[in-house]
Amino acid sequence: MRVRRLAAWTALPLAVTLGLAACGSGGSGGSGSSNPDAAVRIEIAEPQHLVPTNTNETSGSQVLAALFSPLVDYDEANKPYEVAAESVTSSDNTVWTVKLKDGYTFHNGEKVTADNYIDAWNYGAYAPNGQNSSYFFEKIAGYEDLQGETPKARTLSGLKKVDDLTFTVTLSQPYSEFTSMLGYTAFYPMPKAAFSAPGVLAEGYEQAPVGQGPFKMKGTWQHDAKVEVEKYDAFPGEKPKVAGVEFRIYQQPTAAYADVLSDNLDVIKTIPTENLSTAATDLGDRYKQSPASSFQFLAFPTFEKEYSNPDVRKAISMAIDRDEITKSIFKDSQTPARSFVSPVVGGYRADTIGAAGTFDPAKAKALYQAAGGPSKIELSYNGDGGHKDWIDATCNQLKTNLGVECVGTAEPKFADLLTKVKAKQPVGLFRMGWVMDYPSMENYLGPLYSTNGSSNYYGYSNPEFDKLLAEGASAPTEEAAIKKYQQAEELLAKDMPVIPLRYGQNNFGHSTKVKNVEMDLFDRVDLLKIEVVN
Repeated sequence: MRVRRLAAWTALPLAVTLGLAACGSGGSGGSGSSNPDAAVRIEIAEPQHLVPTNTNETSGSQVLAALFSPLVDYDEANKPYEVAAESVTSSDNTVWTVKLKDGYTFHNGEKVTADNYIDAWNYGAYAPNGQNSSYFFEKIAGYEDLQGETPKARTLSGLKKVDDLTFTVTLSQPYSEFTSMLGYTAFYPMPKAAFSAPGVLAEGYEQAPVGQGPFKMKGTWQHDAKVEVEKYDAFPGEKPKVAGVEFRIYQQPTAAYADVLSDNLDVIKTIPTENLSTAATDLGDRYKQSPASSFQFLAFPTFEKEYSNPDVRKAISMAIDRDEITKSIFKDSQTPARSFVSPVVGGYRADTIGAAGTFDPAKAKALYQAAGGPSKIELSYNGDGGHKDWIDATCNQLKTNLGVECVGTAEPKFADLLTKVKAKQPVGLFRMGWVMDYPSMENYLGPLYSTNGSSNYYGYSNPEFDKLLAEGASAPTEEAAIKKYQQAEELLAKDMPVIPLRYGQNNFGHSTKVKNVEMDLFDRVDLLKIEVVN
């Protein structure tokens, strides 16, 4: 388990089930003995990237979770515990000492050392490299000197090697949750072979990433088709129970579902919305549900004049009947969202967006007209994610309740949509989903809404929000931090840069050929538990 990320498909986590963590994905989904010499086939969408510091969506992170082992993972209480790290300690929450476990090697035979972490993090933080997850190094001292078109420095002053298995991380200010952050994908190490020169990524590395995890690449990334990995025999940690994984890339969730039913695919991570009503009958006990951390929302291009007025944004939110769409489209497999953070993290409060989350067509139309909202609304989404039904339903509601023209526009792949919104190309409102990187309220706020947030694709910027977020990060206790984060969330409720829509749960299924299929809070199949049935 590790990572946050943008979610390509209609992620389905359910707030109501969060107190029932033992339900759903546990137990065996098949019978018979396991076959450790067989590989499993798992559905993903086309990843945007496969470099750890550039991967901020769920499909890429699923692949990297096979290839890399994190410094820390999370227990059932969402508390971090050491995996590749021997220990992560600090006496002041500012200077942290990371000791690595001995015995880890990269898949090319290189011994894993402190330098591999330092080199990878410096590469990720250096602005000219344009890494999607650069933001996650912002808390490390010296980060500002690596920003801009002509940075003052190429390496973080806060990273220091102590010996081959030890390094220190000095933060620019105290951060009590730093250990939890280290479970995220951006903090994986990279081998010397990943670089053709210091700080320069070797050509071709991304097509066959070399990690230090339980699986190694088998061949290269076959774009829009598959990524294959096989067991790495020299891995010193917990061994997988399968010989390998074929991550099979689908552009249509319904095609993946059909393949699971015919045993031509072993795991579909998200049951398509159009199949939810029959999944229990189709799959029987191979239809699984478990808690997740995903959060679905519609984002505004706040930098565009027609959506720059918060009243326009609030009016659109009030014109959407979340409850009806959740019931009719998602068959109550999701929960309506009226807050900006997930119920899975400490500090969550219900209904923080207030009146903007109450379905009121009359008030919505009056507010929209008074604020001068546009006569046509476009909702963009990724066509490879099973979103068409709910986008169409949302458009129909906006047409009826606001008296506007509304169209849904599909981009072929999630990576295509991300590329467009990152470049601020006109796409209207756009569908987004979030799966936490590490268990903290801050992880739902900082990356998505801070001025320099790694996934702030909507141009939102509020100095007071940034200030409260920084104060929360440097607070001495989790309780004190949460108070600041909650104040920051209240600012989002006033500004409404996005429309919270739904919290999901994992609704997934598997073939008759595998058992012990589990998914974590991060929208990933647990690759160390899954087994093949003879």
